[in-house]
Amino acid sequence: MRRVTRSVVPLTAVLMTAGLVACSPGGTDEASEASGDWEPITIEHALGTTTIENRPERVATVNWANHEVPLALGVVPVGMASADFGDDDGDGVLPWVDERLEELDAETPVLFDETDGIDFEAVADTAPDVILAAYSGLTQEDYDTLSEIAPVVAYPETAWGTPWREMIEINSRALGLEEEGRELVTELEGEIEEAVADHPEIEGRSTMFLTHVDTTDLSEVGFYTTHDTRALFFEDLGMSTPASVAEVSAETDLFALTRAAEQADVFDDVDIIVTYGGEETVEALEGDPLLSQMPAVEKGAVVSLPGDAPLGTAANPTPLSISWVLDDYLSLLAEAAEGDR
Repeated sequence: MRRVTRSVVPLTAVLMTAGLVACSPGGTDEASEASGDWEPITIEHALGTTTIENRPERVATVNWANHEVPLALGVVPVGMASADFGDDDGDGVLPWVDERLEELDAETPVLFDETDGIDFEAVADTAPDVILAAYSGLTQEDYDTLSEIAPVVAYPETAWGTPWREMIEINSRALGLEEEGRELVTELEGEIEEAVADHPEIEGRSTMFLTHVDTTDLSEVGFYTTHDTRALFFEDLGMSTPASVAEVSAETDLFALTRAAEQADVFDDVDIIVTYGGEETVEALEGDPLLSQMPAVEKGAVVSLPGDAPLGTAANPTPLSISWVLDDYLSLLAEAAEGDR
């Protein structure tokens, strides 16, 4: 896995779970000096308008991956959502987050168990100054309840539809680190460009992402629309969105749709399929009388990612996972592009 070590941004204060610890020498004095430099920040989003009156020193995040933005910028949250998908060692922290915490010499923040929804009491117990949720599925009720704890920054338009660049842009702005956020985006774009250049065989290939395939019932097939960040990431990698996916995506704001297997011929313009599962998933697709006629299945251009492992999780691009997974993901896509599993 590729791993990029980022230097810690000079901050007025950095959170180290139990208390406030400055990341740079003399940080306490810097914090007091810089406090007067803060101008209130107002952010409009899908669930309302949030104004952050004072520089946030205690940062909490909810839902998926929002904690990766402050961590990438050198800020350790006081609390964040526990990973319930792709966690290979059961500690609630994905490997790229573990690595970043080690780089910052920081302990693991309080982990919020979101198995049954947001644990509002646990979030409140961390006494945050701001709650980041630019990439999330917050309901209006969730947002209203969290707003009683601290200012909340929600997604700009669509639940679970915020691209990684916007996630960085919005969350970094809420921290008063907008310029540093732009620099992070530029750094990641350069890294992606460099890695993609090593795999010219995938350039322009039309690619779709099937949702979890039920090998016991292939009467219909589910797929992610262009509102989902997994599908959007293909274009970052120099690939293209099939017209069959783009056209139906334009007619909905849902991040996933289904089609009956009898309609699978609509996906004749798909060069490569990515999905979750294992070899049994590929075999099920190849053995189905209808789905096996899809060109991508017929020529063996299927990438089946382990849905319960970090590699599969990282196909959903986030600020820290991109560096971690990029080389391996591109290699799998290139192999599929050659029709050779």
